[in-house]
Amino acid sequence: MSANHQLILCTFPDKKSAGNCARLLVEKKLAACVNILPGLTSIYAWEDKIESVHEHLLLIKSNNNNYQAIENTLFKHHPYEVPEIIAVSIERGLPEYLDWIDTCLLSK
Repeated sequence: MSANHQLILCTFPDKKSAGNCARLLVEKKLAACVNILPGLTSIYAWEDKIESVHEHLLLIKSNNNNYQAIENTLFKHHPYEVPEIIAVSIERGLPEYLDWIDTCLLSK
């Protein structure tokens, strides 16, 4: 199976903004599915300080063709100045699931 699919990770500070962006990506058919994982703690360096915050993580399932539109949408609607947006290629997966992703995205 080719690496045409991606898992895109993006953290949000609260449930509402995470849910709004997740729904927007699916409604715009940029993502087939978005999982929201609440309750994670992120520790990171920002402006010469070590920060520790509770966040919600989006797991966005899509394909390579939609990456730029997803990045643009997340950046536009995200409350952070510099949001975490990281794409990881899906090298392998259940063929039927990957086909389902394609079917969802082709119907736009």
